Amino acid sequence: MGSETNHVKGAILSGADPAAVRLAGKVIQAGGLVAFPTETVYGLGCDAFNADAAAKVFEAKQRPQFDPLIVHIADPGQLEAVIDSLPPLGRRLIDAFWPGPLTLVLSKQQAIPDLVTAGLSTVAVRMPNHPVAQALIREAGTPIAAPSANPFGYVSPTTARHVADGLGSNVDLILDGGPCPVGVESTIVSLAGPQPELLRPGCITIEQLGALIGPLRRSSSTTERPLAPGQLSRHYATRTPLTILPAVGARPVLNSDKRAGLLIHARPQNGTDGFAAVEVLSSRGDLREAARHLFAALRRLDALDLDRIYAEPCAEEGIGAAIMDRLRRCAAP
Repeated sequence: MGSETNHVKGAILSGADPAAVRLAGKVIQAGGLVAFPTETVYGLGCDAFNADAAAKVFEAKQRPQFDPLIVHIADPGQLEAVIDSLPPLGRRLIDAFWPGPLTLVLSKQQAIPDLVTAGLSTVAVRMPNHPVAQALIREAGTPIAAPSANPFGYVSPTTARHVADGLGSNVDLILDGGPCPVGVESTIVSLAGPQPELLRPGCITIEQLGALIGPLRRSSSTTERPLAPGQLSRHYATRTPLTILPAVGARPVLNSDKRAGLLIHARPQNGTDGFAAVEVLSSRGDLREAARHLFAALRRLDALDLDRIYAEPCAEEGIGAAIMDRLRRCAAP
């Protein structure tokens, strides 16, 4: 990189500092990698049209090349450079939910490198609802391709410190925008087939989508040849084994010589004795608050050298479907 992008690799700079955002934009233009906040999780970004830069993303994360990236834009006008065409349902979804945590899978423009789309004829694209993400994309002057900014398969990062802990000097620069307000990855909907298909649940729920565009087909819960990120059977995973309990309030028989952690969605009346650590995602039982705290809580438990983490289930309605999707993939062998 040129002298104008000289900086300490892996440095954390404030996303509220215009000079830091300008520097980050130059890093993207020079083919480098910038971690940046979105409303969902932190992304590891590169120029979406630069195949060499995309290769650095896969290398930094140790991400398999069959797992596509999401292209992030700051303005709907950038769509025409990314997608081949926009069906009417796509326009309705964009008008309702962009900027926001909704990713659409659409037919791609040939200028998007095959590495970004894992060789597929489609591309995943969204417009993040975060001022730092939007400022970075505008400063770079190009759509930015980005997966989550963490080692592949591990729990997604929701703070700049999570990024630094996981990727260190594998990223050129980290823009700090504080904790991510949503906390789980975007909802992904494919419009590439005859019927809209929900590929990944997220903050924008299937109930909200269905009310706007009618019934959506649900993809099979796991696949080894993903059409979009987050579809592999094991993902978002802690190093500590995780078991989902059969019901709210259920507790395992604990072995006195094993250290266990407990993850629950609301403050319990009892039933936490014997656990080495307990994480309460929402004292009020608010599932949106629980989703916002999910990944940070999993990371804290994972850092305690436990033998196992036990997680209570939640109702699979609204954003609860996204929480359970992440927990199931974390618990998968």
